[in-house]
Amino acid sequence: MKAITISAYGDVDQLHEEELDIPQIANDEVLVKIKATSINPIDWKARMGFLKQMYDWQFPVVLGWDLSGIITQVGKDVKHFKVGDEVFARPDIYEDGTKGTYAEYAAVKEDKLALKPSNVSFEAAAAIPLAGLTAWQVIVDRLKVKKGDKVLIQAGAGGVGIFAIQIAKHLGAYVATTASAKNAEFLTNLGADEVIDYHEHQIGEALNQYDAVFDTVDDLEAGLAILKPTGKLVTIAGRPTQAQQDAQPSATSWWLQPNGKQLAELGDLVAEGEVKVIIDSTFPLTEDGLRAAHKRSQTNHARGKIVINVE
Repeated sequence: MKAITISAYGDVDQLHEEELDIPQIANDEVLVKIKATSINPIDWKARMGFLKQMYDWQFPVVLGWDLSGIITQVGKDVKHFKVGDEVFARPDIYEDGTKGTYAEYAAVKEDKLALKPSNVSFEAAAAIPLAGLTAWQVIVDRLKVKKGDKVLIQAGAGGVGIFAIQIAKHLGAYVATTASAKNAEFLTNLGADEVIDYHEHQIGEALNQYDAVFDTVDDLEAGLAILKPTGKLVTIAGRPTQAQQDAQPSATSWWLQPNGKQLAELGDLVAEGEVKVIIDSTFPLTEDGLRAAHKRSQTNHARGKIVINVE
C-alpha cells in the first residue's frame, strides 16, 4: 500500500511516499480501506520529534490520528462490525510507528470504531475523531458542562475549539471564546455568545465568575483568574503547576482517550445538524500534499480541520 512516512525527525521535507505492507489485523481488529484522514497539530509536533520522549518509535513512522473508510476485513472476535461498513475512528497508533493513517489501509480495534452516518461525507467524518473526541471528553466528561453554565473556550476557531463551542451550546451553556476579530462572526454563527479579540483585550477585562474554562493555548493563569471558587479548568496545552493546583484543585490537564461509543454519539450530533464539521482545506495523499498540509497547520491560522483525501 501507499503511505507517507518519515525516516527521521525534522521539517516537512522528511515526509516521503513509501510502499509498505498492508497491516495484518489482530482478532479484535478490522482492516479499513482509508478514504480520508486529517491533520492535527500533534502530527507536525511528532514529525519534529517533540513526542520522542513519550513514544519510542522505530523508523519509518507513519503519522496520522484520524480516519474514515470502509471495512475490508474483520477479525474473528469482532462482533459489531462487518465487511463493507463505512466507519470512522481515532485508532491507537502508540505501540509502534507504523499504525498511523497517512496510508491506504489501517488496522483499527473494534472499541475505537464508530459507524459513519450515511449523510456525513468521508471527508467530514475524517475531520471529527481526534478534535471532536477531545472536545467531547473535556466539555462533557471533565468539565461536566450543564445548562446555564458559563464556559470559556480558548482559541475557538481551532479544530478542537470549533467542536467545543458547539458541544457546549448543545448542552445549554453560555459560551465565551477567544479569537482574532476576523473570526468573530464565524464563531458567533457557530453558537458563541461572546467572542473576545485576544489582540485587543485580556480575558480578565471581559469575563469573571465563570463555571468552566477549556484551555487549548497554555494560558492557565488567565483562565484561572476568571473562575468561580467552585469552577473547573481543563487544559490540553499545558500542565497546572503545583501552586495553581493548590489554589484551584479542579485545574487538570487531559489527553484524549480514543472511544468508539463516544465517537458514535458525536457522529449522531453531526448527522442531526447539531454540530457542524468545518473543513479549512483539503490535500491529496502525496508527498507534496502532506507537506503543504503540515505547513498550513503550522501557521495556527487554519479555520477548522485540514483533510487529506486518500483516494
